[in-house]
Amino acid sequence: MQFSSVLISVKDIEKSKKFFYDVLGLEVTSDFGANVILSGGIALQTAHTWKSFIDKNDDEIVFKNKAYELYFEEDDIEAFIEKLNNNKEIEYINHLMEHSWGQRVVRFYDLDGHIIEVGESLKVVVKRFIDSGMTIKQTAVRMDVPMEYVKSLIK
Repeated sequence: MQFSSVLISVKDIEKSKKFFYDVLGLEVTSDFGANVILSGGIALQTAHTWKSFIDKNDDEIVFKNKAYELYFEEDDIEAFIEKLNNNKEIEYINHLMEHSWGQRVVRFYDLDGHIIEVGESLKVVVKRFIDSGMTIKQTAVRMDVPMEYVKSLIK
């Protein structure tokens, strides 16, 4: 068996395609009307058709449930935050914050209330720490990862 993609139910597929392209740069790789596959391993399915596949009524499909998130990494987190701040459709869960291991992330909802997290890539975190004068060992301790992992990200 091979994992294929994450499929999320959306209310308006055209608006969702535009949102995922404008905000995250995901392009449509296949468009079957009620089902759309985006680059990056995400598929969109209209809520209207999806509910019939799982034999559920409209009121049984729960949006904005905070049970999962779609996670992305970005090398230039500052430019991405500026892009988000210029988009009036963004509803933040948290603005840019730094986790204890040093990775900076932002969380927001898509148009249907699915949580999206965008974090700076761990390679960028390591580079930031090394560039600030930290040793590989200090970086590994700060990030709570093995030194070998830090070394693998420096290459």
